[in-house]
Amino acid sequence: MDKKHDELLRRPHYLYDLPPEILSSLSLKIDAGLPAQLEDDASTPSPDQIPAPANPDNVLGSQACSLCKLSFVTVQEHRDHLRTDLHHYNLKQKLNGLNPVTEAEFEKLVDGLEESISGSDSQDTEDEEEDATRKDTTLSALLRKQATLAEKRKPSDDDQEEEGTKKTRTSGTPPLLWFSSPKLPENTYFGVYRVLFSQAELEKEEAIVDAIKERQLAPISMPKPPKDAQSVPATYNGQHIFMCMIGGGHFAAMVVSLAPKKSKHGSTGPLNREAVVLAHKTFHRYTTRRKQGGSQSANDNAKGTAHSAGSSLRRYNEQALVEDIRALLKDWKALIDTSDLLFIRATGTTNRRTLFGPYDGQILRANDPRIRGFPFNTRRATQNELMRSFIELTRLKVKEIHPEPETPAVETSSKPSKPKAESKPSAPKLSEEEEAAIFHSTQIQAIIRRSKLPALLSYLTTNNLDPNFRFKPSDTQQNHHAPTPLHFAASQGSAPLISGLLTRAKADPTIANSEGKTPFDLASDRATRDAFRVARSELGEEAWDWEAAHVPAALKKEEAEKRAEREKKAEEDRRKAEEERLKKEGPKVVESKPRKGGVLGGAPLMTAEEKRKEEARGLTPEQRMRLERERRARAAEERIKRLQGGG
Repeated sequence: MDKKHDELLRRPHYLYDLPPEILSSLSLKIDAGLPAQLEDDASTPSPDQIPAPANPDNVLGSQACSLCKLSFVTVQEHRDHLRTDLHHYNLKQKLNGLNPVTEAEFEKLVDGLEESISGSDSQDTEDEEEDATRKDTTLSALLRKQATLAEKRKPSDDDQEEEGTKKTRTSGTPPLLWFSSPKLPENTYFGVYRVLFSQAELEKEEAIVDAIKERQLAPISMPKPPKDAQSVPATYNGQHIFMCMIGGGHFAAMVVSLAPKKSKHGSTGPLNREAVVLAHKTFHRYTTRRKQGGSQSANDNAKGTAHSAGSSLRRYNEQALVEDIRALLKDWKALIDTSDLLFIRATGTTNRRTLFGPYDGQILRANDPRIRGFPFNTRRATQNELMRSFIELTRLKVKEIHPEPETPAVETSSKPSKPKAESKPSAPKLSEEEEAAIFHSTQIQAIIRRSKLPALLSYLTTNNLDPNFRFKPSDTQQNHHAPTPLHFAASQGSAPLISGLLTRAKADPTIANSEGKTPFDLASDRATRDAFRVARSELGEEAWDWEAAHVPAALKKEEAEKRAEREKKAEEDRRKAEEERLKKEGPKVVESKPRKGGVLGGAPLMTAEEKRKEEARGLTPEQRMRLERERRARAAEERIKRLQGGG
């Protein structure tokens, strides 16, 4: 590469302010997609920028997903992709003999769901553990919805469905348009995002280069923005775009001028292009259910209105967030109405309803032709993420093809060749069935930890899984100790799940783990052990070899409930007696020097921590946990009263 080409590729190029030598030599590349072996040049705005997907029909290399037709720059990005809902959905499609879908098509599929990916817009994978522990993930909800639609489908609609499926499978287009230029080295191309052009411009290939030339804007001089972030220009005559993201209680919006700002470094050298932000604002409210995922409204729609202190606070914050966002859109109406394009990320019915209503004084319309989605992965809705997305959208990409080296012909020789040194064996590649088994294991264990029997039975039925399903991979310590759902439920001490798995799912209690222990042997408390005995009573002696399962004599449900009630009453009586004794006798006075803050000649004053320990003295671990929850609930109620002005 000569010095001129190197200098040309080293500088980032802004779509709306291209150098004349590039603008005059651009021509559209006929085959729009490029192979996956392309590498990012220095023109990308930052090292953490997510690369655009390559041609979905030609993905090769070790850092690529042949199933989803995506390529990645780093191994970590590839590993993160393997844990996404898109990859697991395409894996399910492959197992069912269907074609995989693209990222854009998958987003359209989940748009109609009540559930939203809480935290999926966070940086990298910081919130993925919340997705893994949700009762209903976006993926399972989507599969359940599609199964319901399949059952309701009429035979007369088969032809229409087949035609619509064909359109869906062939409608995927690469997000980038590629342009060649004689100013570039051989096999090097400029890339521009397709969403920046109108549908009319995309219909005529010869009009796309002309459209780029028409978009060129001269740099402008802008005064310093006001220190008050609330100050928004009433109108702006220049070309600009509106961008916003909403998800997981986070909202960020920004209006950016497309004309760059002039440099302050004098007349020598190239101009230093800077983006001109006309207005920006971010909101955050606590609306998502921590470690469970999903919004409070989605949970209320699925299971009914909750009445806890936390749910009331989340419900209040959801309404406050809607009001704040709609008020902001109203203030920015003049800027939004004159924007060239509207880039919006709002996945899920609740988030889309917040922006698109319908409601009185509605600003954004879902059918606005200016609306675009972000054609790449985005993170948590923040001001920095919006600016990163703006840079990613408007800077030209530079890609270079690296042709594969030809494999040299193997020369035949009568003499045996010297054996090569053995290389370190690589980890065996998992088959699709093994990946599916690992995915099901993760989902089932997450549901059992939450002790949700209806969700567990529904998941087993929907995915046609045996109730004695063996968790994978089997060589982990957890799956070695508890290899089946019944083993895992027993180790977690979940009596309702044990009862449901035995009596409704017909799980086998005689299966032993590699240590020879049955599920009953892993039971952690009396309530869990009683669940096995009650199931033996309900199923009968002929159902299983209960002796081989190590389950003691059958116990009727009424007897188990009476014993639990007696123990509860005995514990309450013991606690009352202890409280009465303390009232009469009082705390023991220690004959020592009074502590700091104590009353001279009297009992020393107790700290808050000592009071809590005194209240919990003599209680069982379960009663201590219940007492602590009551304290936290009272504290949350007091906070809500103060927020609402009632306290």
